[in-house]
Amino acid sequence: KQRYQRRVRGVKNIIGILSGKGGVGKSTTVAVLAFNLAQRGFSVGVLDADLCGPSLAKMIGLKGDIHSCDQGWIPPSQSIGSGKISGVSLSYLTENQDQAVIWRGPKKTAMIKQFLQDVCWGELDYLLIDTPPGTSDEHMAVMECIPNCFVILTTSPQAVAAADVLRQVSFCKKTGAIILGIIETLSGFVCPTCSDCSLLFSQDGGKRLANHCNLSFLGSVPIDPNLSKYLDNGTLLENSDTCISYQSYCKIVDEVLELVKSNSETLVDEQTHDERTFCNS
Repeated sequence: KQRYQRRVRGVKNIIGILSGKGGVGKSTTVAVLAFNLAQRGFSVGVLDADLCGPSLAKMIGLKGDIHSCDQGWIPPSQSIGSGKISGVSLSYLTENQDQAVIWRGPKKTAMIKQFLQDVCWGELDYLLIDTPPGTSDEHMAVMECIPNCFVILTTSPQAVAAADVLRQVSFCKKTGAIILGIIETLSGFVCPTCSDCSLLFSQDGGKRLANHCNLSFLGSVPIDPNLSKYLDNGTLLENSDTCISYQSYCKIVDEVLELVKSNSETLVDEQTHDERTFCNS
């Protein structure tokens, strides 16, 4: 298997959203990034690898079911301006979404590999992967299928959260993932009445972690009750201009696009060098 092989057909860039800590906004980050990229005209896929707590289907609001064809599974999708969002989640495959998913590691691994290898995404500019907390079977399944996967790490400002994310940095380095940078979530609280931002926790934990690990700090996102409300009722795009947290994510997407471009060019150069070295040996 070639080092830079991409086993997800038709997908240009794959980004996993990871964190060693739970409840720090991974799913929210995936949903908002997907909406923002689609608004910019990109074709975006969303893969919910959090099998025991699938929430992206509701947050993104994709209607319909996963269908089968000769080429594999067809995910539900919707157009957003000139862009598009497609998504797969275990919630599309379960009859009762209130039932707990009680699976051991091998079954989780098989399901995620099926999502990655058997879904007919079509031509995608970006595939975003939501993951559960930690460094467990789901994460290893993704890294096995996608060598050199791009990764964005999320953390809240507290030192205890940053310590867990530091372990995630170690995991990414050991598995060969390419860390684009760190986002600090829960960075203050935006008052829904006056829009002032108050600090509820410590400050700049994500920035300190990024500096410690020599990684890019992509930005901070405050707690915004309006963002949660818009995601719950499916009106985020209609209110994106007035949502403070969404505007914070817009700046982060600008940074992510530049980092993906520069890192992709580096990978191509290294791949070309490896191929020439192999041919000359």
